[in-house]
Amino acid sequence: MKYLVLLAEEQGTWQAATPEQRQVVMDAHTAFHQAVAERATMLAGEALAEAPEGRTLRHVDGQPLVTEGPYAEGVEQLGGFYLVEAESQDVVLDLCHLLPTSYAVEVRPVIEIEGYEDDRDGE
Repeated sequence: MKYLVLLAEEQGTWQAATPEQRQVVMDAHTAFHQAVAERATMLAGEALAEAPEGRTLRHVDGQPLVTEGPYAEGVEQLGGFYLVEAESQDVVLDLCHLLPTSYAVEVRPVIEIEGYEDDRDGE
């Protein structure tokens, strides 16, 4: 089954970090990648720009409205994600203990919707 690992942290944490602190974070990501390779499959993963660079689309009175920034206000914002395929959520949660301790980590199962076929590969 696929699991989306959402990484949130306080805005500006990376920019305020020293080179040594950044290296600790990168070492944690490297350890996570290596552990996933041993126990699961990494399908995707990306860092995201700071929340103010995002845009949110919602419909108000039937009309599309695009606003700047994230859809929710808060101190912590989504900073990146991994998409991992593993035998269970417990395996993914165990692997996530290797991620930087400055993150709040949320793991959600990816559901399959009956009747919806993924045709990104043209199949």
